Amino acid sequence: MKQDNLIIALSKGRIYKETRPFLEAAGIIPVDDPETSRKLILDTNRDDVKLLILRATDVPTYVQYGAADLGVTGKDVLCEHGGEGLYELLDLGIARCRLMVAGRVGEPLPEARRVRVATKFVRSARDHFARKGQQVEVIKLYGSMELAPLVGLADCIVDVVDTGNTLKANGLAPLEHIADISSRIVVNKAAMKMKHERVTRLLEEMKKVVTERQQ
Repeated sequence: MKQDNLIIALSKGRIYKETRPFLEAAGIIPVDDPETSRKLILDTNRDDVKLLILRATDVPTYVQYGAADLGVTGKDVLCEHGGEGLYELLDLGIARCRLMVAGRVGEPLPEARRVRVATKFVRSARDHFARKGQQVEVIKLYGSMELAPLVGLADCIVDVVDTGNTLKANGLAPLEHIADISSRIVVNKAAMKMKHERVTRLLEEMKKVVTERQQ
């Protein structure tokens, strides 16, 4: 890729689908569909704009180190990453959910010992309980969080919750609200300096869509 290309990092699935209207409003139309293409670098109708298709958790890292100029990622991923080297410039208001503590219905968390928390959001979980002055043992998992309290691996979980149906189906319920989550535009410092005009123009067009949706 040319150094003067504008590189945008996205992840497959919900975020990509919900970001497309914002890109189209800025005159950027992907040539390839990541759901059917095996390409990880997608062409667009503009020769100077490319899309990188990544795991959602990798988007901030690619942007931070300059492999992408900007990216779209969830606030949950940003909190876990830490946001080093990034400007968080725009809340797109898409892919909304909540970061929650959840546990078995009717079973309060233990007070006589450290609470065991299963999660992939290790930093967010530790920060949340630290703010409450509560010491916890964090067990990192990568999937099937709801199983951990059911088999005694953990007392509770920290995970993103959309409808809550998965929690309910597994006999769990939300216990504490940590944060409201939505997808954000992040840009690295080099892109803001070297490609300022193009980045700013893109953000202005995306802001118009956000404003229209809020009306």
